[in-house]
Amino acid sequence: MTENAVSIPRINDPAPEFEAKSTHGVIKLSDFAGKWVVLFSHPADFTPVCTTEFVEFAKRNDEFKSRNAQLIGLSIDSVTAHIAWIRSIEHNFGVKIEFPVIADLDTKVAQKYGLIHPGASETATVRAVFIIDDKAVIRAIIYYPMNLGRNIDEVVRALGALQTAEANACAMPANWQPGDKAIVPPPQTVADAEARMNSDYEVTDWYFSKKSV
Repeated sequence: MTENAVSIPRINDPAPEFEAKSTHGVIKLSDFAGKWVVLFSHPADFTPVCTTEFVEFAKRNDEFKSRNAQLIGLSIDSVTAHIAWIRSIEHNFGVKIEFPVIADLDTKVAQKYGLIHPGASETATVRAVFIIDDKAVIRAIIYYPMNLGRNIDEVVRALGALQTAEANACAMPANWQPGDKAIVPPPQTVADAEARMNSDYEVTDWYFSKKSV
């Protein structure tokens, strides 16, 4: 491993446990056991792109809650800075930030999740989203550069797709939205492939079938 190498948790790895100061007091990942967690980092408070993201996450907070998901923000700014920024957002944009925001001044959480990329910044956390399931397993990771704000619709879609796929033992096609059909896992034997052609699924070919979920 080179000097600047960053250890980054991978999909299907256990999510690293943490204990950190936040705008809701000291929190741990295990505090949210049984819930899905959407942990997202931002480069810095009081910056315009990050502000637009927080406004959109705040507007969608109830939607995440309805999916048994807890939003958690994170940057290396202080709790005081977070509080001031949250109050500024409420004043200027009329939305409340009701989810906790971690103050990772010592970068301990950022280091565990590989959120400091020297090529992007030596100090600021990159824009990242970790979708962690209700068993504390990382199910999806999305990165964005400093100059590109996240698409919150996609975060909501990815969360819903992962939950639907898990509940129905299926996979989700490109651009899947709630109500769309899901992909049936392909057969693993010649006999199963033959049977698939005569199944009740929507069959395009032996390896490509869909079902309602």
